[in-house]
Amino acid sequence: MSGRAVLHADLNNFYASVEILHHPKLYGRPVAVGGNAELRHGIILSKNYEAKAFGIQVGQALWQAKQKCPGLIIVPPDYDKYLRYSRLFRGILMDYSDQVESFGLDENWVDVTASRTAFGSGEAIAGRIRERVKFELGVTVSIGVSFNKIFAKLGSDLRKPDATTVITQDNYRDVVWPLPASDLLGVGRNTQVKLSYYGIETIGDIARAGPATLEKLFGKWGLFLYTYASGLDISPVKPTGYEAAVKSVGNSTTCPRDLENERDAQIVFLNLAESVAERMRDLGLMAKTVQISLRTNELEWCERQMTLPQASMVAPELAGAAMQLLRKHYSWKKPLRSIGIRGTNLIPIDSARQISIFDDEAKRERTERLEYAIDDIRRRFGHRAIGRALLALDDRLGNLDAKADNIIHPIGYL
Repeated sequence: MSGRAVLHADLNNFYASVEILHHPKLYGRPVAVGGNAELRHGIILSKNYEAKAFGIQVGQALWQAKQKCPGLIIVPPDYDKYLRYSRLFRGILMDYSDQVESFGLDENWVDVTASRTAFGSGEAIAGRIRERVKFELGVTVSIGVSFNKIFAKLGSDLRKPDATTVITQDNYRDVVWPLPASDLLGVGRNTQVKLSYYGIETIGDIARAGPATLEKLFGKWGLFLYTYASGLDISPVKPTGYEAAVKSVGNSTTCPRDLENERDAQIVFLNLAESVAERMRDLGLMAKTVQISLRTNELEWCERQMTLPQASMVAPELAGAAMQLLRKHYSWKKPLRSIGIRGTNLIPIDSARQISIFDDEAKRERTERLEYAIDDIRRRFGHRAIGRALLALDDRLGNLDAKADNIIHPIGYL
């Protein structure tokens, strides 16, 4: 393959594969990793091929999955374990290039253009990576090899598990264009419906529609779709260590029971703020604005935000602002089913601060040092090695499996 050589490496059924590796008795049986139905986090997060044969899909409710496969074994997620495997996976990829860009825990793009003189063709490097992942991690990976990121990702989806698919400038019209439009990165459900309405069913149809028609239908995003489908994408694989600008850091959760009063909300907000603040400190950022999201048990939803007196990455300060917003904007006429907190308008931690004569700056500095000390204890001994007393008032609300929603621009995940 001349020109660029870009790989997209996608670990197969990642969460489920890791769990089966750690529990060999599950091998050959239908297995899914899913949330806790009792905590109302009851969806499928990952499944193995035996479960897929029954029609089990990611995002499906647990009760629906059980209807399709009564013998389905559902394992709770263990994110610490998945993060460890994700880091090991990236370590293998970085042996072949310093341009490794994450697209979630289990997917990475790798630009091996400059590595071919040392390790062989892109396809040969993909084969080396597949063998190492099997031998060193005990799981499998599918890899797409192409001349751009979009087609490399398509390639990794085409053949699973443990396969390499090569898409070149010579064969992409035969390999890619017959595929459904929904297979193209950037074509979500609503876009697919609109494309189908205009008779655009395949990726080839998108390319043949032309940039003018697609821009008319979708605005600037239509031009991206044309570029992607036509093999014209030239976006680089970002170097290892590059981080796209983080626009906000947040957590939200569907609560194990409806929240009936301020004390309930205070416990959950502090729980969520703990992880939000910790991630901001890891990123070297602090928030000037706090935003909350509220959803009632009748699924009514709203968001509110406020500017902080001083930018913060301290959990109690973020939670305190969330409670101010709640008291101001919510009357408790209905219980709350889910809530979220997000830090936005982020700035570097070492940014200059406006000091107020009414604030005890020495106390604030001690509080921040305490937060870093807590981070260090948790890194060494686990997240539950130390906690705040308020969270112990309710075991269910104080120990939530919250959903992180770091928002990054452009496409990508932390």
